[in-house]
Amino acid sequence: MLQAGIVGLPNVGKSTLFNALTRTRKAAAENYPFCTIDPNVGIVEVPDERLAALKPIAKTDKLVPAAIEFVDIAGLVTGAHRGEGLGNKFLAHIREVDIIVHVVRCFEDGDIIHSSGNVDPLCDMEVIHTELILADLQSIENQYQRNIKKARAQDSEAVKAVTLLQRLRDFLNQGHPASALSLNEEEKILLKSFHLLSSKPVIYACNVAENEIARNPPFVERVREYIAERCYGGECCTICAQLESDLVDFSSEDAKAYLTNLGIADSGASHLIRTAYSSLGLASYFTAGEMEVHAWTFKIGMKAPQCAGIIHGDFERGFIKAEVVSYEDLIKAGSLLAAKEAGKYRLEGKDYKVQDGDVMTFRFNS
Repeated sequence: MLQAGIVGLPNVGKSTLFNALTRTRKAAAENYPFCTIDPNVGIVEVPDERLAALKPIAKTDKLVPAAIEFVDIAGLVTGAHRGEGLGNKFLAHIREVDIIVHVVRCFEDGDIIHSSGNVDPLCDMEVIHTELILADLQSIENQYQRNIKKARAQDSEAVKAVTLLQRLRDFLNQGHPASALSLNEEEKILLKSFHLLSSKPVIYACNVAENEIARNPPFVERVREYIAERCYGGECCTICAQLESDLVDFSSEDAKAYLTNLGIADSGASHLIRTAYSSLGLASYFTAGEMEVHAWTFKIGMKAPQCAGIIHGDFERGFIKAEVVSYEDLIKAGSLLAAKEAGKYRLEGKDYKVQDGDVMTFRFNS
């Protein structure tokens, strides 16, 4: 299962956000730096209204949503790349995740200590970006030294690695993350083998006060502008971690009513989870029968046999055909039989690229 790592400076709301996303009280959320040392890990369901819509068609009460893993990583500080604030340990945790959720404090509260003494989201972002880049520069130098000897011996793969590492070193020294470097497909594959922190996709979670969640707070607007100006890329989500954490104790109906009263159409936590899911290049196809409606996670671009293998390896090995109807066509028809009669139900072979929302049944030789 792919992992999203929650990072940021101390006391920006990382553990509170983790508790909200996982709907637990698993992570300590205290008003002092480094209350989290070892990372907390939780499985988070991906909100998807399509599951409930398929429930009456499948005539089942069991719904199985897709899921993603979130990791609450302790706060980084200036000098983390040199080991400050247990930085080496925390950077190693970040290296293991697939996407970074960068929590940025965008609220004023005199009762909550800020590591630098005042609330400045742009400065906070720079600290994290700088530490990741400096850690990457150390890694690049180590990998460069290992590859340069092989390159001198005419190792073609090492020559390619050295060339890209030199480009990356120059690019990162200008303050840019590795993810912003323009690369061809071969270079993108090679970049992954370097395991650089700044090459990971990033979502910026702007943590705001409850009374500002329905607005467009100035801090959040500054963060959006800053991301665009610096060409960092990545999505930006507005969320009130404390509010979302408090809603854990509410029923889904009461939580929705409370958010509506605040002028919010959707939970910030739900938006963040879906954004992390899509930013990782993930999508869901469905199986729907009397046993259950199940959302299965797949990588966009995967073909039918690979997706069949997500359910069971035998499905992929013995794949014959996939029976497919899109979610939209099935909902519009109202039943599988009606979808077939409308010509919306089809058979697809081994080369079919599965689409988000496909409702599928696999034919295979056991």
